[in-house]
Amino acid sequence: MCTECNNSWGEYSSWNKSTSVHQLLVSNNPLRMNLTLAVTQIFVWPFVFINILMLFTFYRKQAFRTETRYILFAHTLLTDMIFLFLSDLVVILSYKLALLPVAFCIPLCMFMDAVTSCTPLTITAMCVERYVAICMPLRHSAISTTSRTLNLILIIWIISFIKPFMDVTILVASAPEEYFIEPTLCHYEIMMLEHWHRNMRSIWYIIDFFIILLIEFFCYLMIMIAARRASVDKKSASKGLRTVSLHMIQLILCTVESVCPYIEAEIMEQDIQLYLAVRFFNFITFNVIARAITPLVYGLRDEKFCASMLHYIKCRQNHISSEKKDPST
Repeated sequence: MCTECNNSWGEYSSWNKSTSVHQLLVSNNPLRMNLTLAVTQIFVWPFVFINILMLFTFYRKQAFRTETRYILFAHTLLTDMIFLFLSDLVVILSYKLALLPVAFCIPLCMFMDAVTSCTPLTITAMCVERYVAICMPLRHSAISTTSRTLNLILIIWIISFIKPFMDVTILVASAPEEYFIEPTLCHYEIMMLEHWHRNMRSIWYIIDFFIILLIEFFCYLMIMIAARRASVDKKSASKGLRTVSLHMIQLILCTVESVCPYIEAEIMEQDIQLYLAVRFFNFITFNVIARAITPLVYGLRDEKFCASMLHYIKCRQNHISSEKKDPST
């Protein structure tokens, strides 16, 4: 291993150890730990329950499983639910003072990063689908088929894993074997030892954000132009504009989440107490709440989907009531 690589690893290893220990010493406050865990569960699990309920509604109705926008919506629900599960797991590990080997944390961090990337990509696909449905209604059924939608989801997953695989490849090439048995808190920064690597990742996120934002802005502009035409359904176009607008808000929140670790790193050098407060605020706002917009955009706002979901809820309540009335069953 080259001297520069050993030096950079030594510096990062020392920084990682001191930072983790410092965080643990300061955050090892019973009141802070209990309050943080309680608030996290209050925010996370209601959204997980809503996502499970909506996924159940999706899989129970054949019409939803053959329509592109509902398939993409279900995929977003699934990835958001997985992300919330994993985020909650990482929070519990952090506040239980669980230091794990770097080699154990890497697969978890890679999968979380891929799931995180799936959300903006799927949102973009949903915006394009609305653009095709409103601006090219005669070609919509031919373009938006079930097989093409499933292939698109596969492509989204492949693209989402490109960055973490690149990061782990750079890590394997630059870090010695001893680094992978170092105990650490699980966070994505353990996969980026070099400053140029972290800078490259930041630039990549900025480029991704602007590309996706341009696509969504294009869809919004074209739908707005189409809404002024007499041949287009005004109600459908107006609803499409609101949907794309909400998607753009969600995209901004998801993108801010990606740059939060760099902001937190700067704050941590100044004040560790402020860092812990900012880190928790960022988690709730940009991790949890950003993913709560998905059920709002397509679930609760969609009359057909919402009616089906309420139907299954009422059926379940009636089934439970009948069981209580008839003790022999």
